[in-house]
Amino acid sequence: LSEEGQIVLLQQRTADLNNLITERANAIREKIEEAGRSMLLTMSQTEGVQTFGSGVCLHILEDGPDGPGAGVQPTAASTIQVHYHGTLPDGTIFDSTFGGAAGGPEAEKPVNIAVGAVIPGWKEALLKMHEGETAMIGIPSELAYGEEGSPDGRIPGGAAIFFKVQLLEVLSAGVGGGPTLLAADGSKLKKKEGLGLYGADGNPL
Repeated sequence: LSEEGQIVLLQQRTADLNNLITERANAIREKIEEAGRSMLLTMSQTEGVQTFGSGVCLHILEDGPDGPGAGVQPTAASTIQVHYHGTLPDGTIFDSTFGGAAGGPEAEKPVNIAVGAVIPGWKEALLKMHEGETAMIGIPSELAYGEEGSPDGRIPGGAAIFFKVQLLEVLSAGVGGGPTLLAADGSKLKKKEGLGLYGADGNPL
């Protein structure tokens, strides 16, 4: 082949390779999207799961200290303290604060987050939770990271995502719940098991 012919052949092979890569990427994406839809459908059909009009699913696994459906709830203006564990439909962990998971330097430590700053699907579910509850949350891709995926590449485009969340505390701008008892130093007294009176230091009288 002449030099010109070699260039033409190289361009053709490059185009063929690019097409092959695109086709494979699209096939993988379709599998991810289908797996997410299937998991969300299965989750929505599980007893006790709330499915909102947006497609977000919320399953309360453990009630808070005030009992089922009771206690302080966050608002869009709240800062909350949570533990969370995020996975893709295939079970791949993309982030976690629970011990023993690949959550980075903050693993095993709860984090404080602003409810108004999280992705729409997570925000919608958090606003339905109460302080102390543990829940599973399923989020369609359009309310997660959409067609583009997450900026760091850990969540591919089109992927539904799933979180296990412990809402440890509503730190600010919460609504509902019973009266809050404060210690002498102004800190909030923790709820105790059973009945009884507690002193300013939080210990039984």
